[in-house]
Amino acid sequence: MIGKPRGTRDFLPDEMAKRRWLESRMRQIFEKYGYEEIATPTFENLELFTLKSGEQIMEEIYAFEDKAGRKLALRPELTAPVMRLYVEKLQMEAKPLKFYYFGNCFRYDRPQKARYREFWQFGCELIGSNRAEAIAELIAMSYDLLKSIGLKNIVLRIGNLDILRRFLDSIGKNDRQIMRLIDKKDFESLEKIMGNDFFAFEKFIETKDIDAINFPEAKRMKEILSFLDEFSIPYNLDLGIARGLEYYIGIVFEIDAPKLGAEKQIAGGGEYNLVTLLGGRHVPTAGFAIGFDRVLIALESEGFKFPLPEKPVYVAYMHGMVREAIKVARMLRSKGIKVSMDLMARNISKSLEYANRKGMRYAVIVAPDEWKNGKVLLKDMEKGEQEEVEIEKIVEKI
Repeated sequence: MIGKPRGTRDFLPDEMAKRRWLESRMRQIFEKYGYEEIATPTFENLELFTLKSGEQIMEEIYAFEDKAGRKLALRPELTAPVMRLYVEKLQMEAKPLKFYYFGNCFRYDRPQKARYREFWQFGCELIGSNRAEAIAELIAMSYDLLKSIGLKNIVLRIGNLDILRRFLDSIGKNDRQIMRLIDKKDFESLEKIMGNDFFAFEKFIETKDIDAINFPEAKRMKEILSFLDEFSIPYNLDLGIARGLEYYIGIVFEIDAPKLGAEKQIAGGGEYNLVTLLGGRHVPTAGFAIGFDRVLIALESEGFKFPLPEKPVYVAYMHGMVREAIKVARMLRSKGIKVSMDLMARNISKSLEYANRKGMRYAVIVAPDEWKNGKVLLKDMEKGEQEEVEIEKIVEKI
């Protein structure tokens, strides 16, 4: 037997119903903020991902050559593809541009709870404005979105890479390795590298009041936080956020669902500079990504009750009446009713047993005597009640 690849999943109908509901709800909220949906290819030129991150990213991505020898990769994230699209086609468009997207991504990670090799992301990009109110609205939207879908226990943390780097410069510790260790929260390694400066660093990242920061960058940060207050968004100052990708600058933020434990982060983003690296003219850019799979797990961990999809009406028929059953099924479908018709030529008892096991509320039974009089039998599976109904009035009854 051939199984599914490691780190991937199959989704059965009940799970897909949850995913489609959540997907639809998230789309509504992005569009409520004036964002428009776009889509990019599932695979891109490998250089798009190695250009900034270097060859070490090869260990984390699915890369391959096509039959013409072109080096390609399954997308490990969606920001770089969207920026590639912007540089190729949209630089002359009126600003700001507000895009959102939803798609599957691929990373060669070690599979564990809430971490898969194929996973799905919702995300958005704001292109053309870095005004304080613009960044505040972006962050507010991320929080509002997660609250609006039904999550109750989430924590928004906001940091600033300009302030963090300014502090690291002041102690002579601003380099790529330090930033990576901060991002990983590897404080044991940081203490070994920083020595006595580690305690000053530790005190710095524990700062919870922006007024206690004297660097010039704190003024803009304070303005953004004041706009978040206008949006009525609760937040925590966290100057220890570094983000994993090196193209991030300025404001960064992460949203956690504490119930998920070690893999609690469900959203993250901030300001970044990627356009010039891809050959475009400089433009302010900011955005965030939401881990769709982790959000689902977080909702389930809180006991969220997903809306149940409407079950179809089941059309059963007595022997020899399949053509009449098809007419009934066609009529109901033309009225917008979901219909599942018996396709196994079962007897009525077996058909109703099947409909019951599938959780269908109503069964329409096509029988000879009733059909002659322009009627069918309508059975309420939940109540166990059955009545004769004129064919034209089935829709009214259900």
